[in-house]
Formats: sequence, structure tokens, C-alpha cells
Amino acid sequence: MVKNFIKAARLRTLPLSVSGIIVGSLLAAADLDQFNILTSGIFWLCIATTIGFQVLSNFANDYGDGIKGSDENRAGEARMVASGAISPTQMKKAMVITIILTLISALFLIYLSFGKENFGYSLFFFLLGIASIVAAIKYTVGKSAYGYSGFGDVFVFVFFGLVSVLGSYFLYTKIINYEMILPAMSIGLLSTAVLNLNNLRDYREDKKNQKNTLVVKLGIPKAKIYHCALLIVALLSALLFLSLHYSSAFQFIFLIPFIPLFINLLMVLKTTDTSLLDGELKKVALSTFFFGILFGLSFYINF
Repeated sequence: MVKNFIKAARLRTLPLSVSGIIVGSLLAAADLDQFNILTSGIFWLCIATTIGFQVLSNFANDYGDGIKGSDENRAGEARMVASGAISPTQMKKAMVITIILTLISALFLIYLSFGKENFGYSLFFFLLGIASIVAAIKYTVGKSAYGYSGFGDVFVFVFFGLVSVLGSYFLYTKIINYEMILPAMSIGLLSTAVLNLNNLRDYREDKKNQKNTLVVKLGIPKAKIYHCALLIVALLSALLFLSLHYSSAFQFIFLIPFIPLFINLLMVLKTTDTSLLDGELKKVALSTFFFGILFGLSFYINF
């Protein structure tokens, strides 16, 4: 049973979920020049809380798609509720436990960052945590699940990009830096590209099950163009941020992960059977993760 819940947690999605935290934390460390990120309690609690939100989202997706029958013939790895390996009741219990543990981690994070002096900030981030929980569950659960009406891309861009990068940066600095929107956009767009690949792969089954993802609404040809735009604008946003804070050629190291990303772009454009794109998901997710590390380090390490 434990193995089934590990499968439902979809561990391969976790590096993508923490990419924004890594970028926001490293850029904050570069700006403050006051702490070692690897010994920062805020950093590790950010990672733990984000992983909690991601696991909750994966459990909820497994549950929501499973009870609606959307996963019965899907490509890729098997889903636990749809396959009968985990019952809907067991999955709901796992979701409740995950919510409790994630909220505990979030409360420790908020207290460590703001203490007792900044109640307004503490309340805002607590409400943001509640919003993240609701968004994770409502993606596929319930009659008004927004993943079934084409708004999943917005959720991923906002929470994986803007909230993750800007939120983690603020937890350290207590400063709103509008330039941080640029790297937040890069992470958000690359994360959205992973979702778009997922939806391209599942296009036939999603259309048959009336899961109206953005790919179903756009159609395959336009969804491919959309995928290209996500990757290109992500690169341009990162380059624009670099142009504002350029100090050495070492900073261009973050371009390395864009090599497999643009190979993926060509693969998406050439393929005629999108159900064969499952292997590309890991490529784009890991490229985004390494982009986050290299982009943050390119500003954190000075030469």
C-alpha cells in the first residue's frame, strides 16, 4: 500500500515544483549577501511546504480524475484510484493528512520568517497557503474543477512561477522587487510547458472524457505553437533579467538547459502522434529544475 501512495505522489514532479523556490532563494541570497542558503531554515521549510502542496495536488488529481473516469485509458504511468490500487476513501484520507502536515510546515515557515512582529505578512502568507491548498484540490475535484475548463495553465503559471519565486524571495528580504517578475515568468512559463506537454499527450482521452484542457480547446496545431511561445518567452524573460544585472559571462551558464528544451521544441513540432510525448515530460521538467539552479547560481556566485 505504501508503494501505491508513493506512486500516487508522482515523485518525478517534485523537482519541477521546487524550481521556483530555488530561484527565489538564490536571488534573495545574492541580494542580501547575509546567509548560506544550505543552512537556511527558511529555505528548507520552503522546500518542505512546496513539496507538500505538490504531493497534495498529485493526490487530488489522481482522486478527481479517477472518480470521473478520465484516467481509464490514459498514456503514461498508471493512476492509483483509476486502477483500483487505492480506493477513493483511502485517497481522501491521504489528502487530509497531507494538508495537515503541509500547514504545519507552512506555519513554522511563516513564524521563522516573520516572527511575532509582522502579523500582516504572516496572515497574508497563511491565506496564500490556504489558497494553494484550494487550488491544488479544485484542479480536478468537484463539478467546477478548473482543470476541466482550460484554466490549469493559469494555475501552474501563477503558483509555480509568480507565487513560488516572488513569495520565497519576499520571505527572506521582506521587499517587493518588481524585477523578480522576470525570472518568475521564466519558471512559470517553463512549468506551464510541462503541463502543455502532458495535455498534448492526453489529448485524445481528454477530448473523449470532456476534459477541456487548453490543448483540447486550441487543437493540436495551435497547442504546438503555444508550446513554442512558452519556451521562447521563458528564455527572453531570463535574458532580460540578466541584461539588468549583468556582471560576468559566467551568468550565461543558465542557457545550458535550454539546449534540451529546444530539442524538445523540435520534437513537439515534428511529432504526428502526441500520445508518444510522455518521455518529453521528464526532459522538460528536469531542464526547468536545472535552469532554476543554474540561473540562481549565476547571480549568487560572483566572479
